[in-house]
Amino acid sequence: MNPSQIYIAISIVVLAIIASLVFFVRKNKKQKRLSRLASLSFVFVIAGIVFSDNRLIGYSLFGVAIMLGVIDIVLKLKKK
Repeated sequence: MNPSQIYIAISIVVLAIIASLVFFVRKNKKQKRLSRLASLSFVFVIAGIVFSDNRLIGYSLFGVAIMLGVIDIVLKLKKK
């Protein structure tokens, strides 16, 4: 394993620990669910990270995620 793969593996482990801590701390609190656009935006961010080796595809997926996030924010503001 080269150093970048070790760094990625450590980052994933740390994020998993943080996510599990947040899950157990907020277990009893009522949470708002993500909207469909926010969930889809999150999926595009993850896909952008996965396909980051090819810059054109990775950055395009990040761009789509940002656009979906902004659309979700605008729609939520219009409801209020």
